[in-house]
This record gives sequence, structure tokens and C-alpha cells, in this order.
Amino acid sequence: MTHVLGIDTSTTATKAILVDETGAVVGEASSEYPFETPHPLWAEQDAGLWWTATIEAIQAVLARTGVSGGDVKAVGLTGQMHGLVLLDEADEPLRPAILWNDQRTGAESDEIRAAVGLDRLIATTGNDALTGFTAPKILWVRNHEPDLYARAAHVLLPKDYLRLRLTGTHAMDKAGGAGTVLFDLAARDWSPSVLADLGLEPGWFPPTFEGPAVTGTITPAASAATGLADGTPVVGGGGDQAANAVGVGAVREGVAALSLGTSGVVFVSTDSPQVEPQGRLHAFCHAVPGKWHLMGVMLSAAGSLRWFNDELAPGVPVEELVASAETIPAGSDGLLFLPYLSGERTPHPDPLARGAFVGLTVRHTRAHLVRAVLEGVAFGLRDSLDLIRGTGVAVDQVRASGGGTRSVLWRQILADILEAEVVTLGTAEGAAYGAAVLAAVGAGWHDSVEEATDSWVQLSDRTEPSGDDYSAANEIYRGLYPALRPSFNAMAEPAG
Repeated sequence: MTHVLGIDTSTTATKAILVDETGAVVGEASSEYPFETPHPLWAEQDAGLWWTATIEAIQAVLARTGVSGGDVKAVGLTGQMHGLVLLDEADEPLRPAILWNDQRTGAESDEIRAAVGLDRLIATTGNDALTGFTAPKILWVRNHEPDLYARAAHVLLPKDYLRLRLTGTHAMDKAGGAGTVLFDLAARDWSPSVLADLGLEPGWFPPTFEGPAVTGTITPAASAATGLADGTPVVGGGGDQAANAVGVGAVREGVAALSLGTSGVVFVSTDSPQVEPQGRLHAFCHAVPGKWHLMGVMLSAAGSLRWFNDELAPGVPVEELVASAETIPAGSDGLLFLPYLSGERTPHPDPLARGAFVGLTVRHTRAHLVRAVLEGVAFGLRDSLDLIRGTGVAVDQVRASGGGTRSVLWRQILADILEAEVVTLGTAEGAAYGAAVLAAVGAGWHDSVEEATDSWVQLSDRTEPSGDDYSAANEIYRGLYPALRPSFNAMAEPAG
């Protein structure tokens, strides 16, 4: 039987999964690596780590499954978005990659807003210039490392550096390109006007491709290193969230992908480019040809429950904590939790936002606090979903993935607060599986991404709204951040 390979280059590991012609995952392997924080707010990674980990993961999954490299008919790539890989003319990295979670570029983000104009920036690219995006990182190198900047010849994203090592070609998928905040969202390609406003060299930026399009083939050198066959096609792939959406079948309007991991993401496919006027949602190209998406991100989703477990109930199994919350009524008897433990992104792009329990009384127990955490995260995700609905995009079903979705109670709370059916999936491979789906389309196994997901993506548990009314609690929740923001700002002021 033949297979396709999905490769996911995340912040901490590279995963490789093999998928057969029926859509079944037949094997997976991963290789981990660190990232560095040489200064406060910085996050960097040696690009060579990704290549080493990719070789190890591919070799391991082939060995574990007994699949020959010649039986792999196409490769799909996905991975962390927004990271800056700056190369010289010889394709050598000029410095460690600056990652998506690096926060050093506040001044450069302001520089972009001033040069382009905030309204035009959002209208053209679909996004505000946030510190996590790629464009501010390029300007930071120009402002702080001019000697390196003068030697720059190519700009790539992390997974596209792997594409270069695998195929020898400079290329980028359109979902990843849109995440640089240098794209014309409607045109699905680099914006000449934004590049000109920022004084960036257009020749640095590679051709961009739709997710299933073939961008190159495995070179003899990459074949020798990985065990894949020389000439194996490598498709465009997609950024991690776009590929995850493909992996759960969120490829049509009306179906949202919800990722409930350490952070939380609400992702909705759209048939035309939609922009939230204030830039509170990310608006990118989808990995599906001719599709776009809107996305809201909260920074502490399941991470909020993990914090509670680690700091306030150490040693107590998280399943026991969640079970105790089942005895508490909806609304936690008037207790609310703000999940801004790491600041927030959507709908409040505020690094100074802080977490809080509000409404505590002597009658509240630890079980109340746990349920309030579960509900507070759901309220935060509802903020993103309501912004999406506010653009005119309807959402009828939420396809949920991530560790938090294992909880039956949390899925019910999500269904009630989001006012939508919540469905879980038969596979938990996420973005890597989506990359494999894109590879299968590129290999000609399916005529379209939609056809592939209809055939391969298997739905599991369905949770319908129970009728519990959270509307009053949601309105109170929404009023808390504006009321507490002055206090959050004051808390960040230096003492004295």
C-alpha cells in the first residue's frame, strides 16, 4: 500500500506521520529540540535543529512501520507560523530564527502602523502589525543588526526552510505568507504596496503556492539523509492552524475548528476574504485553494486549568478536579474567572491583562473555582466566536481538538456557552494530519481538499447545547476586562 507523509515543525518538536490510502494513520515519530531566550521577551531557535529533527522523525517513522521511502507518494509540510528565517545568497541562515512567541518588536510594530497606516494595513493584509508576526521581525533586524540585514537575500518561515533543505526550492504556502502581515489578503500574494512602504526588497520573498500544489521534489541529498525517494513531490502545505483545520475538516463555511490546548484557537473557513475592522481577529488565507479564514487566539485556555492544578491543587489528578466541578451548577453560583494569565490576544491584544476570580464568597468551594475556570475559558473563546459571527460568517458546528476536549463536562460547557454543536474527531494528529491530507490531494488521490476531508475525517462524540443559559453571566464577564484594565495597567507600573 502507498502512503503520504505529513511533517509538523512545531516550536518544541518535529513530528512525522504516515497515512495510508484510506486515511488511516499507520505510524508517527517525533524528535524534540529546545528554543533559546537570550534576553527578556526574546525567543530564538537554530534552524539546523529542525533539519536534524526532520531527518530523525522521517527515518524513525519509516523504520517503525516498515514502509519503504519509495512507497511515500507525496510529502506535506506544516509548522509554527510567523518565525523569521533570514538567509544569505548561499542559503545559509544569517542568525537564529526569531520565533512567533518573540515579543521584542513593539517599536517595529508601531513603525509599520505609521508607515502603512493602520486602517490601510488592516484593509490590505487583514491584520494589525502584532509583535508575533514576521514583518516586525525583519524591521528589527534592519534596525538592530544592520550588518546582517545588508547580507540578506531570502526570507522564509520555519517549515519553508525545511522545504528548501528537502527540495532545494524557495517557496511558501499562502496561509503562511498571509501570516507575515506582508500579504495582499484578497490577491493571495505579496503586497507590492506594503513592501514598498516598508522599504523591503521584493526579491527576498519566495513564490507562494496553494496548500496541495507541488512546490518541488526530494533531492538526491535529501533522499540520502531521510530515506525518502529521490523525486518525491512536496506540496505547499500550510501554517499549523490552517493545517489543523484541514485535519479536522473545517474547510467550509459554517464549521469552526476549536483547539483547546495550552492556548485556545477558534478558526473558521470563509469563502471570501473577511476582515474584522479593528484587526481583533487574524484574517489569513486558508490552506484550501480559494478559501480564507478568520481566527481568534486566547493565550491561556487549557493552560488555565493546568495552572490551577499545579499551583492550587498540586498532586490532585486533574480528572478528579474536573469531576468535582460536575456537582456545581452552571454559572458557578455567581463566580467568574478571567483567563488572562499570560496577557491576552483576542479580543483584547493586551500583554498587561491579568487573570482574576471575581465574585468570591465564603460559600464558594474549590469545586466552584474549577468550574469557574472551565467556564471562563469558554467565555474567552466565545469572545472570538462572536467577533467571527459579527463579520457575517455563521457557525453551526465546532470541531474541537486538543487535550481539554477529553473532558465531557468541558465539552458540554463549550456547547452551551458557544451555542453550537461541539464535535470531537477520530484522530488526534492535528496539523500533521492536515499536512498529509494536502499531500494526498497533491498526489492525485483526491480531486479537492473538501473531497479528501469528507472521505477521511471521522467524527466522534457530538455534544449539543443542553439549554443552560449563560447569557447573563457572559454579559458580566465581558464587562470585567474594561472595568479592570486601569488596575491591570497600574499593577504593571514600577513600584516607587
